[in-house]
Amino acid sequence: MLADDYGNLYIYKNKDFSFTKYDSLGKQIGKMMLTVPYKVQSVQNPLSVPLFSENAQEMKFVDQNMNEIQKVDFKQKFGFIKMAYAEDLQQLWLLDESSKRLIQYNFRNETTINSYPFDASFDDLMDLLVYENKVYILTKKRILVYTLKFEKIFEAQIENGKRFRRENEFILVITDNSILKYVPEKEMVKIFDDPDAQIVDKNTLSYFEIKANNLYLYSLEKSKETKQQTEPDPKQKATERDVEESEEKRAEPGTPEGKLEKKTQEIEDKNPAESSLQKLIEDTSEVQTVGV
Repeated sequence: MLADDYGNLYIYKNKDFSFTKYDSLGKQIGKMMLTVPYKVQSVQNPLSVPLFSENAQEMKFVDQNMNEIQKVDFKQKFGFIKMAYAEDLQQLWLLDESSKRLIQYNFRNETTINSYPFDASFDDLMDLLVYENKVYILTKKRILVYTLKFEKIFEAQIENGKRFRRENEFILVITDNSILKYVPEKEMVKIFDDPDAQIVDKNTLSYFEIKANNLYLYSLEKSKETKQQTEPDPKQKATERDVEESEEKRAEPGTPEGKLEKKTQEIEDKNPAESSLQKLIEDTSEVQTVGV
């Protein structure tokens, strides 16, 4: 599950290689049925969402309606690309496993800008990110940070790492049930954590989680407030307070969450089987079941 800054949710399922977009009310906006596995890099720019396939050795870009707008084929120009990162709408960073190099590639004019020796083999490689001459590697169990000269400057243990998210100068790591922020060359700090969550994500305004087949949304400000509590067992208290405040906020008729709750209830009252939001929850539950 991924969320963009408009509150739209995206579900990718390894079971059938489907990629589906829903609006904030759970209504399906678009869907792609892919023929091989793809990794969704980010939905921070919903007008151009990058997807990389190691199997197909290509990267696709899709628009806000889930229509393919561009495809970049790596088979003719490179050896074997293990992971790709779209830095912007022109440049890609490619981890070429066969030549052991990190390649900066302009896919608009099909030229290689730079190539750096990067002789490393990573088990369970999950994601790649390059920012300000630093190379970030994520596996299921570790985060590693290198210079472009292949000098390791940071390493830390991660449980169930899934992907990177960059917000301005901050590098975040999304895991199964937590979100961590990288403090340059020092440590990883948890900024959101719920051991009972099935899937978590974040946009610039809120945290999202799927827990017990329910979709929860927490505002960033409320999360900050709960961290400042001094009561015993602060983690448990913070979780309880966030849930209570989130429910109270959704109950207010004038808020977006209140409107969402009212609209969802109207749909379910009319015909529970046709509830798009319930279908979204079922989809995310199935994603977790198959281990995506």
